[in-house]
Amino acid sequence: MDYQQVIGNARGCIGPYCEACPVCNGAACKNTMPGPGAKGTGELAVRNYRKWQDVRINMDTICEQRPVDTSIGIFGKKFASPFFAGPVGAVKLHYGEKYTDQEYNEILLRGCAQNEIAAFTGDGTDYQVMIEATAAIGKLNGQGIPTVKPWDLDTIREKMELVKVSGAFAVAMDIDAAGLPFLQNLNPPAGSKSVEELKEIVKMAEIPFILKGIMTPGGALKAAEAGVQGIVVSNHGGRVLDQCPATAEVLPHIVRAVRNAGSRMKIFADGGIRTGVDVFKALALGADAVLIARPFVTAVYGGAEEGVTAYCRKIQSELKDTMQMCGAFSLDEISGDMIWKYE
Repeated sequence: MDYQQVIGNARGCIGPYCEACPVCNGAACKNTMPGPGAKGTGELAVRNYRKWQDVRINMDTICEQRPVDTSIGIFGKKFASPFFAGPVGAVKLHYGEKYTDQEYNEILLRGCAQNEIAAFTGDGTDYQVMIEATAAIGKLNGQGIPTVKPWDLDTIREKMELVKVSGAFAVAMDIDAAGLPFLQNLNPPAGSKSVEELKEIVKMAEIPFILKGIMTPGGALKAAEAGVQGIVVSNHGGRVLDQCPATAEVLPHIVRAVRNAGSRMKIFADGGIRTGVDVFKALALGADAVLIARPFVTAVYGGAEEGVTAYCRKIQSELKDTMQMCGAFSLDEISGDMIWKYE
């Protein structure tokens, strides 16, 4: 099964909001919420995708020929590729009736583990979602990254206990989810967090803590001050605030600020990354690795674990080809002079 077959299979069961488009660029779903679309005008998901296309590749094949190695080490774990499946929650609401969150997470986690990468799992207003997600990670000896919403500290503490039991090697929080409409006015409450509160959450975690939803150099430096071990440059796929810049636009500025401050935080990026070429571009702009979310949904709906494998093979093949044609035979050899960005 190749990924085009996966897309075809998904079209019959992923509706009504997602179209399982040949290119997941945010255009068809636009401002459909519920659904995979973006908030307000819906343009931000489209912008995320398009701005990666503005970054071009500098080809250079005058180099010694060597095998291409896409492996990466993060938080003491080795992975076959520098891309991970991003967290997705409430799949019945957004993608149709085929799977529950538990079924989706279990398929995604198994498929990613089989391809030697990891998946982030989602959280939700239903407490059972985190219970099931962490249980599924536990079945895979901790090969997964649970993502906790920015609840009040007592609720976060409870969920961190579930994370610890799972044996997960890292945990994340999508702090920008404070802007999701369905998290407004909830009990328990969810919302933004101060640096001091984040310091407390980092201590609760006891394993590497990744903060997702960073869009400014200042935000990244506050995360570093809080002791966070990783950040994800992310605007939540355009789902929390309209009229933000694209992640490709802010990524180099955030990388520069973090590295100039002497921080060794891992920097992930997401938002409109759809191909192995896009992964290469993100790494050339300074990211350590990337997250991809919506295409993995299509992969699960269109082929379960086999669909996840098809997508992973596609991305890895495209990444290897791009690296080879630019003279980079390991991830450490990817550099900023291998891309050209239109100003």
